[in-house]
Amino acid sequence: MEKQSLKQYQEFSEERFTKRIVFKKGDSTVFLLNFMPGQELPKHTHPGTEVFILTMQGEGTFIVDGDEVVAAANETVHLGGAEELAYKNTGSEPVTLYVMLNKIPDERFAQYILDQQDLCKSPNKERNFPTWSIYSENPLI
Repeated sequence: MEKQSLKQYQEFSEERFTKRIVFKKGDSTVFLLNFMPGQELPKHTHPGTEVFILTMQGEGTFIVDGDEVVAAANETVHLGGAEELAYKNTGSEPVTLYVMLNKIPDERFAQYILDQQDLCKSPNKERNFPTWSIYSENPLI
């Protein structure tokens, strides 16, 4: 297990946006992009991966395949790696984006993991949760 404080990666420059790598493990990476007002990330793609971006602070505009989406602090976006992405800090405050690029090895890693006890506590037994564990070939219920 590794733990990082994101504060140390929030470095801003008046000249251009900054990119600070937080984690790089196998096919996955997490980094912060830091923008002063008016700074931009040029359009680009991330072939073969999924992109998840959380606006940690500030407000700006994502341009994805030509469509503009404004995102403020605590809002998140997801896009496929083939989509063309650009970004501009259109606000008056600095912006920090938390970015995760990843490729999961198997769809089972993207499922809920539940056990019998969790299901028994559920007030709504009709909820449609997946019931397979990534750790076992057997159903949990």
